[in-house]
Amino acid sequence: MFKAVRITILLFVLFFVSVSTWLTQARSTDWNSSLWIKIYPINADGSETSEKYIRGLKTSDFEGIESFVARETERYSRAVNKPVRLELGSPVNEQPPKMGAEPNVLSVMLWSMKMRWWASSITDAQDEIEPDVRIFVRYHKPDLNVKLENSVGLQKGMVGIVNGYASRRLRGVNNVIIAHEFLHTLGATDKYRPNDGQPIGPDGLAEPGRTPLYPQRFAEIMGGRIAESESSAYIPKNLKYAVIGPLTASEINLAR
Repeated sequence: MFKAVRITILLFVLFFVSVSTWLTQARSTDWNSSLWIKIYPINADGSETSEKYIRGLKTSDFEGIESFVARETERYSRAVNKPVRLELGSPVNEQPPKMGAEPNVLSVMLWSMKMRWWASSITDAQDEIEPDVRIFVRYHKPDLNVKLENSVGLQKGMVGIVNGYASRRLRGVNNVIIAHEFLHTLGATDKYRPNDGQPIGPDGLAEPGRTPLYPQRFAEIMGGRIAESESSAYIPKNLKYAVIGPLTASEINLAR
């Protein structure tokens, strides 16, 4: 009897969590009201350069993300006054859980659960009201010879981890990556080759009908880069050179 009651309670909790997650995800892409994004900076390398940069951060450093989403929602005829509202949180002094060196389906699922729990618990002290989307930005001192870890955005839990550079000059590039991971939390998929980051046409190109096709002038945000040729591409310097393509717009319910 006790075992049956325990199983029933567990099933009820799982059902409640599933419904709550579905409702949150559905509301996040109805485009009827503003989505609240909160950014939490992290000193990823423990350097004084990163620490100084984080101390100087302001909410206005991320306004390019708000402008980008507002411009693109308007382009798709969505009448939302301010589709995203961005806030800068207090620095987080703990690193997020790491994914295993050779991830498989089970380990990725376990890591995702750990990440969502960590994101919620680490921000409890500063979030009386939970934001819609949490983005943790791990800042590293600017050394372009050092390859940063991949950034990631999770739709379940609506959490993003971004690896960026502690540099005013690269602020725009950081914002491109933040916007990319933010759209992952809404259900957008990658549109580039995993091995080299080259945008995959036509959906990963901002102007798939351009003649000649290359060089492209803009980046499709989930393609991630401006394609110069079939084998060469680069991250745009800011979000003025990025667009949301039709397939991405459909994935996040932006296209009518």
